[in-house]
Amino acid sequence: MRYLLLVMALLFNLNAFDWPSDYENALLEAKKEKKDIYLFIGSEYCRYCEKFEKEVLSQDEVIEKLKKSYVLIYLSRDIDDIPSHLETTPVPRHYFLTKEGKVIYTTIGGRSTEGFYELLDEVEEAKEL
Repeated sequence: MRYLLLVMALLFNLNAFDWPSDYENALLEAKKEKKDIYLFIGSEYCRYCEKFEKEVLSQDEVIEKLKKSYVLIYLSRDIDDIPSHLETTPVPRHYFLTKEGKVIYTTIGGRSTEGFYELLDEVEEAKEL
């Protein structure tokens, strides 16, 4: 029993990134709020994911900007069930989805804050097409 509790505590602490991880709930919330979805797929063992989370997605300004237009969700390819129509490698992987779950834009890799803002601009341009 102690071993099980230790393993569970370790897994909980590995995922210090505290975003919702329920895809179906994100779809419901996006429909309710009339927003698109930003889905970040990472891995518990990916140093680039961790760096992106700490350097970009932990900034209040970035989160505020994202929350204006998107429902935020994080899925770990190591822990979470990821819908089969979404690729899980390589990571970090970014999906911008409609409230119905249709892919608007996807890309991979970590970015600086400035680079992430440029990505958001690219997504807006893709929406206009």
